[in-house]
Amino acid sequence: MRAYVEAFGPEGLDRTLAGLCDAGEEDVFQRALERAGLGTQLDRAALATLRFRVCVADLEDELIRALGPAAVQEMFDWHGELDSFRTFQKQRAQQGRDIQPQLRRFIGTTSGRKAWYARALVEALELSRVPRPLDGVLASV
Repeated sequence: MRAYVEAFGPEGLDRTLAGLCDAGEEDVFQRALERAGLGTQLDRAALATLRFRVCVADLEDELIRALGPAAVQEMFDWHGELDSFRTFQKQRAQQGRDIQPQLRRFIGTTSGRKAWYARALVEALELSRVPRPLDGVLASV
């Protein structure tokens, strides 16, 4: 992140910056923007002013919540992965967990699945249901 802010921010090409990050990466974004002189002690409100939004967990989590568990499971079924998901749900680590964290974890279990489903989830999303962090970034660019 720091390299991109330096290359494209005020000390580089001086382009308008905008971004979306997972909650776990929020501090990385804050430090990079602070080092570039775009603010100090940046909280989420200040990040939003700078056109940066933070997903509650990650983008997949936001998209699953926006679509709803039933729609995501229909997508798994359509792609022939519903049986695999049902097997995944039977694993000891998944028992007793809510469906949304199970869906999110399942999407991240196989190489390439996370990227593929991220696109599929976005394509299935109605514009009126775009998650707030994604909507905020898209509106700012």
